[in-house]
Amino acid sequence: FVLCRFLPCSVQLSKILAKSGHDVLCVIDRAVPAELVDTFNEHRAFDKSFDSVVSCFKSAKLDLPVIYSPVEDQSDYCDVRSYQQAAAKSLQRAIKAGYQKPLLLVPKSKRFAQSELCTVLGALEELYVPIQLREDVPDKKCRINSLSLMIDSPKADAIMQEALLLEAARFIARDIGVGDPERMAPPRVEDYIKPVFSNLQIKVISDVKELTKEYPLFAAVNRAASVVQRHRGRIIFLEYKPPKPSRKTLMLVGKGVTYDTGGADIKAGGIMASMSRDKCGAAAVAGFMKVVSEQQPEDIHVIGALCLVRNSVGEECYVSDEIITSRAGVRVRVGNTDAEGRMCMADILCRMKEIAVEQKLPNAHLFTIATLTGHAYMSAGIGQSIAVDNSVAAKEDHARRLQAAGQAYGEPFEVSVLRKCDFDFNAPKVIGEDVVQCNNASSVRTPRGHQVPAAFMITATGLDKHGLESEHPLKYTHLDIAGSAGEYPEMPTAAPIVALVKTHLSD
Repeated sequence: FVLCRFLPCSVQLSKILAKSGHDVLCVIDRAVPAELVDTFNEHRAFDKSFDSVVSCFKSAKLDLPVIYSPVEDQSDYCDVRSYQQAAAKSLQRAIKAGYQKPLLLVPKSKRFAQSELCTVLGALEELYVPIQLREDVPDKKCRINSLSLMIDSPKADAIMQEALLLEAARFIARDIGVGDPERMAPPRVEDYIKPVFSNLQIKVISDVKELTKEYPLFAAVNRAASVVQRHRGRIIFLEYKPPKPSRKTLMLVGKGVTYDTGGADIKAGGIMASMSRDKCGAAAVAGFMKVVSEQQPEDIHVIGALCLVRNSVGEECYVSDEIITSRAGVRVRVGNTDAEGRMCMADILCRMKEIAVEQKLPNAHLFTIATLTGHAYMSAGIGQSIAVDNSVAAKEDHARRLQAAGQAYGEPFEVSVLRKCDFDFNAPKVIGEDVVQCNNASSVRTPRGHQVPAAFMITATGLDKHGLESEHPLKYTHLDIAGSAGEYPEMPTAAPIVALVKTHLSD
């Protein structure tokens, strides 16, 4: 399989339960094969917890060890993630028991149409090994030798191939997301990206003078880091042009803050730890572009941008009260240097807007993807992303469609609505400023703390001139993945790659 270098181990289909290329059976569904029915009923007879805890035992009939990791009881409010979690737990137990070649019996579900694909994705996610461990300790680059899948479906091969493509994309995103502040500093992300996307057009902007002139808000965040060569910021554009005239255009901008100290508004009291994960938005864009580069859709034009910058603190760092004119000519008063995510994305979003208008790109839809606010984390909770449409995207009910895809494929979204008060919050307070970047309170203590940044980016980029009644209406959606990207000590999830793929590439 062409994507094998981006997979946690070799993966293949199996059609037989008997010992052949695997050393343990992993079962997660109560509807077990006939060969296991008697054994399962025997265990249920003396263990009332059998269908609620992970267990490991020997099947005499198959002469194989069996790991049973039951899918939790299906209440009205469970979703397909229960299958992913059960698959992950089964492999955790297999690894602890010392097995290296598990066979996962992939179940069907009457309730969740995508349970088979999601089960495989849950298993593959559990097997991921962080890039630095793979590089530093090659003997530990794989947690198991191989994974076999038994999928009772005429589409088994297609399900597996789709899972492997999506996992390869998520693997790349996890690599970028999990790398520490030095391993995945902006120049080293560039080094990682280039060979991965040799079949896409790549443009890297790193010259400080060019950044200052063309992307002044990004350059402000980059100012302190730019004096350290290994930390200097990068804007990486990845573009796929289809062979046929495009019927739609996707333009994605990802926040890639490789480490966030908070800048002059320093993150104090121990909350700076884990801020190397603040690049998961850019990581998700990279993963999405991997799917595009492999699928090569015949009539969809896609441009991705990774805004890679370290929000460092020092003599050169930008500070609150500075007034910086954005690429769109909007005078921005800085209110809090820890609100760097909207700063580093806004000018690149503006550039996407310019490209869409100047090139008259058909059916253009712009996105920002970011681990942006603690408010989103508190509002949606762990595991859920938030989607915020502008007026043009909302007219097409885009966020609800994205939410439906996320619900089906285990990447759930909450939908938030932009309101006039969000724009009023950023309104200028004195003569000489056009918009205020942020207040000086944390987002979790700011009412509508995750909607306000979306309004800021619309205003600071001039997207407010491309609303429903304008000559060139442009769809724009802001995705805040602070709650879903995966917070230390968990591995990055690579959300929302699957939901975006299913909404925009799987028509």
